[in-house]
Amino acid sequence: MRRKLSPQKNGKGFTFTEVLIAILLLVIALVGLASVTVSVIKGNDLSRMVTTATTLAKDEMEQLKNASATAAGYDLLVLGAYNDTVETPYARNWTIAAVGATAPDNDTTKMKKITVTVTWTWNGQSHNVTLNTIVLRIS
Repeated sequence: MRRKLSPQKNGKGFTFTEVLIAILLLVIALVGLASVTVSVIKGNDLSRMVTTATTLAKDEMEQLKNASATAAGYDLLVLGAYNDTVETPYARNWTIAAVGATAPDNDTTKMKKITVTVTWTWNGQSHNVTLNTIVLRIS
């Protein structure tokens, strides 16, 4: 007596179609997971670059504010625009500008606005971080 192996009759096993559908669903899930992984890696890379740029801007801002801490240092803050390249791919620019006649004696030399901007290019797009502050000479 020959026994026929038929999964349909005894209810055991999977058909070829069921196996193919399961493989297809698994492939779709893995492709989606790979896509999300790439997006997360790119997001982390951009976040790292923003953090580095912010740190570079903050460092320059602190140096400029410390230079203005004394009356003699304040005079070192010469009005104008400046730049340097601290590390690739970042470029750091800062400006020192007089703030309008806001002092009680209308002396515009007592207040200066410092703006520090760090720019970089990532994925073909330009990005920047900008910090602003106002320093006041007390004499």
